[in-house]
Amino acid sequence: MTVSAMSATPKKSLMLFSGRSHPELADEVAKHLDVTVTPQSAYEFANGEIFVRFEESVRGCDAFVIQSHCEPINTWVMEQLIMVDALKRASAKRITVIMPFYPYARQDKKHRGREPISARLIADLFKVAGADRIMTVDLHTAQIQGFFDGPVDHLLAMRLLADYVGEKYAGRDITVVSPDSGRTKLAEKWADTLGGCPIAFIHKTRDPLKPNEVVANRVVGDVRGRLCVVIDDMVDTGGTIAKAADQLRAEGAADVIIAATHGILSNDAPKKLAASGASEAIFTNTLPIPEEKQFPGLKVLSIAPLLAKAIHAVFEDGSVTSLFDGHA
Repeated sequence: MTVSAMSATPKKSLMLFSGRSHPELADEVAKHLDVTVTPQSAYEFANGEIFVRFEESVRGCDAFVIQSHCEPINTWVMEQLIMVDALKRASAKRITVIMPFYPYARQDKKHRGREPISARLIADLFKVAGADRIMTVDLHTAQIQGFFDGPVDHLLAMRLLADYVGEKYAGRDITVVSPDSGRTKLAEKWADTLGGCPIAFIHKTRDPLKPNEVVANRVVGDVRGRLCVVIDDMVDTGGTIAKAADQLRAEGAADVIIAATHGILSNDAPKKLAASGASEAIFTNTLPIPEEKQFPGLKVLSIAPLLAKAIHAVFEDGSVTSLFDGHA
């Protein structure tokens, strides 16, 4: 072997791996990256234990492991952890965990004594499993980035959602509405993106002993005769958003649309949204929305191009933030 051959830098290899929760998203990301999802064997034993084995060598690769944490969420978290462990033990050079929807993100602090901080536990689990980096979209709270001891790429879907709203509803008198006072900063960013429209918010109370239950009190801001865009990071049971839409209609809003990144849509959420005062509900496909959860007025935008750009930037050791013009 010549000296030049010995000193040559090995060619980097990007490999994409997908859990079983949302293969359609992984396939779409792979198409944008012009790669294929690495084949693997994955199944459960009779007692529910998960087994994963990759069908190709991963030695020295730059591994990107994507999994959408939908129902059953604990199964898919465990599967992704096992995938990371398998990659680490097979000598992957760097492992980036892609969680379009960060699991347990609502448990990011202690409200009372003897409560867990489960969002931190998730970060610790992936670090121990062998993850070098985490990539996620629209965290419930930005502080979760600090739970992981390593780089965290926090991507924002606001531009994707706002561009769709701006194009479809161009010329309308729009008010951006936060479903509570805690999302007013996000509402202000939306308003700037949509050309400086006004904002409003719903003043509400929440019983800490009853999860997913809220009482909408009153609308703060001018919504009469306007198209109200209710924004949030996620819609789970749909109670908060549906009540907000009904309240806005009662306050004289001309029309109401809903825009959120993560469509969890648990239990009868689709029925609540379909029966609410909203004419359209816009989500991304960070989580799969199966046919049985779809309803009239639902619009799903693809997050795959955003993920693919971020993956490419990480692989090339570029800046993820600059790719999205300061919006990620």
